[in-house]
Amino acid sequence: MVYITGETNTSMATEDRRREAQHRARQVYGEGSAQLRYPTLDEAKAASGERDAILARIGGRTILSCSGTKLASGSLAPGCEICVAGVWSCLFINERCNTRCFYCPAPQEMTSVPMTNSVPFPRTDEYLEYLARFAFRGVSISGGEPLLTLDRTLRFIRAVKRRFAGHHVWLYTNGTLLEPDIVKRLRDAGLDEIRFGIGATSYHLDRVQLAVGAIRHVTVEIPAVPEDHERLEQTLVRMASLGVSHLNLHQLRLTRHNFSKLVDRGYTFIHGDNASVLESELTALRLMEHALDAGIELPVNYCSYVYKHRFQRAAARRHAAGPVLRTHEGVTAGGYIRTLTLRAGSDAIAAAVARLGLAGVQPASWTAAGDRLSFAAELWPVVCPAPTAISVAYIAPRILPGVTYRNPFVELPLGKGRKIAVERVTAGPELELDAADAEALRRQVLEGHAPDAGSGSPSLHQALVFEAIETGMQDYF
Repeated sequence: MVYITGETNTSMATEDRRREAQHRARQVYGEGSAQLRYPTLDEAKAASGERDAILARIGGRTILSCSGTKLASGSLAPGCEICVAGVWSCLFINERCNTRCFYCPAPQEMTSVPMTNSVPFPRTDEYLEYLARFAFRGVSISGGEPLLTLDRTLRFIRAVKRRFAGHHVWLYTNGTLLEPDIVKRLRDAGLDEIRFGIGATSYHLDRVQLAVGAIRHVTVEIPAVPEDHERLEQTLVRMASLGVSHLNLHQLRLTRHNFSKLVDRGYTFIHGDNASVLESELTALRLMEHALDAGIELPVNYCSYVYKHRFQRAAARRHAAGPVLRTHEGVTAGGYIRTLTLRAGSDAIAAAVARLGLAGVQPASWTAAGDRLSFAAELWPVVCPAPTAISVAYIAPRILPGVTYRNPFVELPLGKGRKIAVERVTAGPELELDAADAEALRRQVLEGHAPDAGSGSPSLHQALVFEAIETGMQDYF
C-alpha cells in the first residue's frame, strides 16, 4: 500500500498548477513561454511565508479589502474608491507615449481615437451617452500619454464635467510634458486628480511638485520594481514631504509586449490566468511596511494583479449585464448572468406554476415552456419548496463596438445614428445539479452560506466559480 502524505499532495497539486500555467502561457505567449521561471515548491513556501509574516506585522495598521486582494494603509485615492465600487470608466485617449518604460504592457506607438472597453469614441457626445447609459460615476483619462494630445484630453475632461459635475475625473501621466500652464488648463477644465507614473522619470518629483496645491488630489501610481526597492524607500519620504496625496503600487505583469524585458530580468512568475511577478508583490508589501514603521504620512495602496483580474473584470460584466438581463435572471457577484431552471415533467411544472400563482408572483419573474420553468432566484423556495434537482446556466455579457451576430444581442443608441452592441456570450454548458447540490447553491445565492470545502460535485464547483469572486491573494504554490 502506498501512503500519500500531505506534503506529497501539495507537491502533486503544485505540479498540476504548474502544468496548467505552462499550458496557458503557451497559449498567451507562444513558444517563448518555455523561458518563464516559476518558483520551486521550496521557493514558493519561503515567499508565501514572508508574505504572511509581513501581513501579520502590518495587519492592525492596514485595511485588507476586496475579498483580501487589496491592501491599503490609510485612505484610498478617490479614483480608487470609484474603482472598488465598480463604477469607473477608463478612457484611453490615445495609444502613444513619449517614454519607453520596460514594464509597459502595450506598444503605445500610434495615436488612435479615444477608446474604452474596445469601443471607439471619436466624439465626446457619444462618450457622454455611454457614461449615462451604464451609470458610471468616475472617469480616468489614460494613454499612452494624455498630454501628447492635450487639446483632445482637455475637450473630454470639460465635456464630462459639464454633463456630470459630480463625476470624479482623473488623469494618468508620466509628467514629462507637464508645465505650469498645462496644470492650470487641466485644473480649469475640471480635473479632480492627477496620477504620476514617476517610474518613467527615474522617480524624479519635480513635475509632481508642479501639480501639488493646484490639482486637488495628486497621486503617484507606479509598479513595484524589485530592483528599485531602496530608491523607492527614499522616495517615500520625499513624496510625503512634498504633499503627495496617495501612493498606488502595482504588481508587474507579463504581456506579449514586455515579455522579453521582464524575462531578461530573471523574475519569478506566479501561476495564474496571466503571469505576474512574485518579487514585485513582495516589494510592494515591504514598501508599505517600511512606510508604516518609519511613520511616513503617506497612504499606500497595493493594487495586486488578482484584484485587477477579478474585480475590474467583474465590474465590466456587471455594467454590460443590464441591457441584456431578462426579468427571470439574476447577476452574480462575478458579474455573470444566472439562469435557474427546473426541468421536470408537465405535472411538476404545472404544480410549480400553481404555487407561483397562489403566492401572487407575476409571470415577469418566471417563464415556463414544456418541461422547463426558469425563475428568478428569490422565487426558489416557491418553485422548489423541498430540495430539488435544477439546472443553472451562466452568461458573460460583453459590450462591443458592433454586432458580431455570433451571440444573442441588443443594440444601444448613442446619439446621432451611433449604436453599440451588448452580447450574451455563453460562459459554459448548462450545469445539472442534483437536489443536494441545488440546495447548496440556493444557500449560497440566497443566504450567503458557502458550501463546505471539498463538498459537492464538479458541476456545483463550476457554478460557484461564476457566483463568487475568488478570495485572497494569489497562491504562490
